[in-house]
Amino acid sequence: MPHSTDRDEHLQRKRFFDRLLTIYGRKPVIEALENKDIPCYRIHLADSNKPGGIVKQIIDLAEKRGVEVVYHSRQALSRISRNGKQDQGVAADLECPNHLLLDDFLANPPEKNYSLIALDGITNPQNLGMIIRSVTASPCHGILLPKQGTTAISPLVIKASAGTLFKSTLIHCESLEEALPKLTIQGATCCTLSSHSKQSLSELKVESPIVYVLGNESGGVSRKVNDLCTSQVCIPMNNGVESLNVAVTAALLAFHHQL
Repeated sequence: MPHSTDRDEHLQRKRFFDRLLTIYGRKPVIEALENKDIPCYRIHLADSNKPGGIVKQIIDLAEKRGVEVVYHSRQALSRISRNGKQDQGVAADLECPNHLLLDDFLANPPEKNYSLIALDGITNPQNLGMIIRSVTASPCHGILLPKQGTTAISPLVIKASAGTLFKSTLIHCESLEEALPKLTIQGATCCTLSSHSKQSLSELKVESPIVYVLGNESGGVSRKVNDLCTSQVCIPMNNGVESLNVAVTAALLAFHHQL
């Protein structure tokens, strides 16, 4: 029994730390501390920061909210922020209650048919932030976000999301190649967009959970991921326009079942 208890505690800790989002930069950290709706877990500061000024403001805000402040060497802080060139000696761990792992989502899926937006190789931070904003505002359940090939959550992403990142449902997975088969087994339809499809988005009638897969800004959905999808739809274009920006496409898909 003790071994089972230890294992359960380890899983609980893992789930907790997987919900943490580390941001960096002095202005983003101050904005997070000033917003009481954003749960802050821990503040990280480089011990080489000059005292006073904006650093003192960060410390004062953290103390006011009862948030732990931890000091590190400049090198150690760079490992925490993963961006030593731009972190300005400051990082923060934020708790995002709606950020979860794919296995946890699969273990407790929504009762009604749901829709997800899955991202395959989105590398532009502004696009990712705009996608997060649109999906969070929509009836779509959330975003399936693979670690492989996707731009990291950064101040640029947070800014482009207009702060909605902290309210969003992000379902983390290692890769879509691993995630899509698991969703398919549970009855979800995985769908890509193709200009060659004979079925338009407006004609699509969904009677099962659906995962819309959006690809890289220039290369589209990768061949391996495309092969895992069983359905295709198109968004008809007019006036010779070939395609839409991926963030605009995500917005159309996210709101589709409400329109």
